[in-house]
Amino acid sequence: MPSNTQTTLDSAEPAKERKKTSVAQRMAEKQREISVTEFFEKNKHILGFDSRSKSLIMGIKEAVDNSLDACEDAGILPDVSVSIDSLGEEEYRIAVEDNGPGIVHSMIPNVFGRLLFGSRFHALRQSRGQQGIGISATVMYGNITTGKAAHVQSMVEGEVAREMDIFIDTKTNRPVVTNDRAFSWEGKEHGTRIEYHIKGKYQTGKQSVFEYLKDTAIVNPHSRISFTDPAGKTYVFERATEIMPARAKEIKPHPVGLEIGEFQKLASNSKWPNVYSFMINDFSRVTPRIAREILKLADVEEKTKPDKLTRDQCKAMVKAIGEVKIMAPPTDCLSPIGEMLIKKGLMHVLDGQRPEYYAPPVTRAPKSVNGNPFVVEAGIVYGGDLPADGQVQILRFANRVPLMYQAGACAITKAVASVDWRRYGLEQRGGKGIPFGPAIILVHVASTKVPFTSEGKEAVADFEEITNEIVLALKLCARSLRSHLNKNERRKKTRAKFEIVQEILPEIARKSAAMLDRPVPDLDMTISKIMNVVWVEPTVEKSKDTRRITYTVYNYTRDTRTLRLHAQLPRESVNLSLYSGDHFVEMNDEGKATWEIRDIPPSKNVPVTFELTGAIADTFSVEDVYVSGINPVIVMGADALPGDWGIKGMDIVEYESDKLVDEEEDSEEAEILDDE
Repeated sequence: MPSNTQTTLDSAEPAKERKKTSVAQRMAEKQREISVTEFFEKNKHILGFDSRSKSLIMGIKEAVDNSLDACEDAGILPDVSVSIDSLGEEEYRIAVEDNGPGIVHSMIPNVFGRLLFGSRFHALRQSRGQQGIGISATVMYGNITTGKAAHVQSMVEGEVAREMDIFIDTKTNRPVVTNDRAFSWEGKEHGTRIEYHIKGKYQTGKQSVFEYLKDTAIVNPHSRISFTDPAGKTYVFERATEIMPARAKEIKPHPVGLEIGEFQKLASNSKWPNVYSFMINDFSRVTPRIAREILKLADVEEKTKPDKLTRDQCKAMVKAIGEVKIMAPPTDCLSPIGEMLIKKGLMHVLDGQRPEYYAPPVTRAPKSVNGNPFVVEAGIVYGGDLPADGQVQILRFANRVPLMYQAGACAITKAVASVDWRRYGLEQRGGKGIPFGPAIILVHVASTKVPFTSEGKEAVADFEEITNEIVLALKLCARSLRSHLNKNERRKKTRAKFEIVQEILPEIARKSAAMLDRPVPDLDMTISKIMNVVWVEPTVEKSKDTRRITYTVYNYTRDTRTLRLHAQLPRESVNLSLYSGDHFVEMNDEGKATWEIRDIPPSKNVPVTFELTGAIADTFSVEDVYVSGINPVIVMGADALPGDWGIKGMDIVEYESDKLVDEEEDSEEAEILDDE
């Protein structure tokens, strides 16, 4: 027989086991699936709804993004209106209306009342909204902070308008619709309007609805945006151009930069019978030759089924992709703003601040990160009424959307801080960080999938490929700024010298002639020998839609001069006056025009005149003129023809008098080019 102790232990075991099972069962009973809406309801900060003031802006941002995307997809010039009414106790009624194509009646509840529902998540092309979260998250936030439904009106062309009230059931992530009915929308042919209530805090200043809409107008110059604030005051950002952005086309992923896990997922989901076909058909820019080269380097058989690839084989293929030269991603999946429209947008919105100089904006060639193509664009505005006593203003954009928060965590801010701006004429205390001075720096990242730091889409993640491209774009813009500042400084010194020479020498000549009782001598050649410059002086005569531009070339040297002028013109603004000019040579498809002025005698001048007409005529800066056929060091008011312009200029003809070269300036320029 067992001892008493053993009996006690045996009898205790089942009870202990029963107790363990009971606890586990109780825990299991509490476990259930969490709907995505419930998750975001309890983690609103992830979507950017983490303060009253920020929530107000984020809601409007999501609605405006949807409106702009819908209009552009339909080829309609956007006309978007935003209004805010204060209802007291930090409650606001917000309405956003557009002239887009409208939404099919059956889809309205899902678009506005269901998170992670959308048409762009799997599409590899540039768009503002991709996750299917934004506008439905705004409706959800309004539901839970005010208890009031969102009211949606929409009209598809040729159909009756529909309206309804929408709640979101957070347990099921499904819309709850009431008051669904048809109505007559007077004066409207198509479009959508959403009206919702939200708890928020309206504020003015840097991070405000007004600033967000102003910045949106800069990078969407084809849009008309009106805003009525809680006080009833209306602001209108008129359309600056009727040129629609190129519509982005859907493409296949680019293999360069893909992570192993992403590559494995694409392989396992492929419908192709072998890995050779998979590489050719499921990726962009992979030709049969490149596919075979990758497979050979990775030591993978062409007939291997994609879903049978091992992790090691996928790893080897990803490594091989990095070693093979593959063309850059196609650009038609992206819709960058473009140099001309960046400048037009900045000029249109910043006109009241009368900047002194707009550096020619830069659009970099497309690159790829994690298989997603991207393009970086940059622009710099300098001087005028811009404040000079603080840090420069940085305007950050991703897919034409302003980024207003988390600046310190953004790759754009980090890239700006990493440039040595002292080389380009801006103050930078300690040689690093955000520079100081009267300037605005604009950076736009366009991608099929912008890598944001969070679902709130407030900052661009610091990927090395993206940061490097931003830095290169900024340096190209900064070189133009430095050239402008140097040109201004040289012009001031030369003008001062010229004024002194013109005043003193004629006075000496007059007094000497009077003393000797002789005629006053002609001093033109003497002044030219002293000055030894060719001066290009631009003038602009403005009318409503026309800019009459004249470049007067003064030869203040002792030799007869022949040279060419070059400028890139907005082709849409060119009229017959360009082609009928006496000195016009040619203009290529990019708008790069050339004039040739032959045999300018010493102390004489020759004018070159043409006209630009239309809405974008003012985007041409008369300072952006270049020369060839002459040593650029002796030219004032024009730079040497850039080597990357792709056009042939005249060979430089040098004279003995040209050898007085500013070697210090040349050395500094070489140092900057080496650094870049």
